[in-house]
Amino acid sequence: MPPAPSIAGSAFEVRTSVIDFTLTDENRLVQQSVRAFAEAEILPHIREWDEKGEVHREVFERMADAGLLGAPIPEAYGGAGMDYVSFAILCEELERADTAFRVVQSVHVGLNSLALLQWANEEQRRRWLVPQARGEKLATFALTEPGVGTDAANLQTTARRDGAAYRLNGQKIWISLADLADHFLVFASVDRAKKHRGVTAFLLERGMTGLTTGTLHGKLGIRAGNTGLINLDDVVVPEEHRIGEEGEGFLVAMSAIDQGRFTVASGAVGLAQACLDASLRYAHERRTFDQEIGKHQLVQQMIANMAKGIEMGRLLVWRAAWLKNQGLRNTRETSLAKWHATEHSVQAALDAIQIHGANGYSNEFPVERYLRNSKAAVIYEGTSQLHTLIQADYALGYREDRPLRCEAWPAQGWERGNPRRDGVARGS
Repeated sequence: MPPAPSIAGSAFEVRTSVIDFTLTDENRLVQQSVRAFAEAEILPHIREWDEKGEVHREVFERMADAGLLGAPIPEAYGGAGMDYVSFAILCEELERADTAFRVVQSVHVGLNSLALLQWANEEQRRRWLVPQARGEKLATFALTEPGVGTDAANLQTTARRDGAAYRLNGQKIWISLADLADHFLVFASVDRAKKHRGVTAFLLERGMTGLTTGTLHGKLGIRAGNTGLINLDDVVVPEEHRIGEEGEGFLVAMSAIDQGRFTVASGAVGLAQACLDASLRYAHERRTFDQEIGKHQLVQQMIANMAKGIEMGRLLVWRAAWLKNQGLRNTRETSLAKWHATEHSVQAALDAIQIHGANGYSNEFPVERYLRNSKAAVIYEGTSQLHTLIQADYALGYREDRPLRCEAWPAQGWERGNPRRDGVARGS
């Protein structure tokens, strides 16, 4: 049995003496502009889109025009150079309108573009990251398989060497933007006996022979977003499409998932905020026993718990953002933020429906959509059960973060004069 960890080396280690969460003018501008975008482009239509299961790619194109599809990517690669607190606010505001539009940030930006920034070489960044950051190409991330979810080291998709290329065979499922994406960050095993050490990452392009996609129907929620599957039938992938080294794909995937979890946590805060906003309106409008229902103490209890959980989630997200701004590892902090914020968003949606009573059971009010949308986030990007184990392992000292060959980049504005970046490999 390993010795008990000391406080200095445990999950309770204080990373810094001061973390200032005062919003900058840029942070506030992002909040205002993204909220205005959502109110103009999403909220007037989302009930109809959700009810009909319609996906509107033109909204993604307008997101690109607004600079939202490359928000945290450095300006040198076509992005907006946004810091991670701003990026968190962006995701929060989009999901406050509807989850489907935050999902685009998760897969296009978090899981794909930020993975390319961290792990791709310079030629690959110019070829694929730049058009993605500009919004000229839409990208996704393909790890999950029909028989493989959380156990990502046990991939069934294979990549067989064939001269200066690989041949990929297999199927991916529950892939957001599968039918819309131009670029696919796909994970396959070059040697299944090696488990995670055989996993390798590849950037595939729509139009490659043998790559086909399909749409999944009948989802509980996120109906205004595309979710599908990818079939790989002897797809020939040139070696220059490999991201990172052979056998390094598991590390690429896990670092990408850290980025994706950050966006999911941020979005879940926004969904819970939407639940609170709707509940406050209804608590003032609805009257029973000659008074607003907001005067009833048990309604107040649900509203107070919503507000408490939102503040906790937002602070956890912003702490992770603070670390990300400096290029520091934040796996533990992001996992905790994702675990709390997504669990709380489900409870906030349940309470919002309870406050609305019978009206909450109808799509005349948005809270039933919030509940349907909230449930997916406690499953994807690591189930709540997985995050429970992650947090326990950190606390017990069983888990530690090891240096990566390619560390994550700090936010663009933090990069100048940061001695930590000296000598750090960036996959070039």
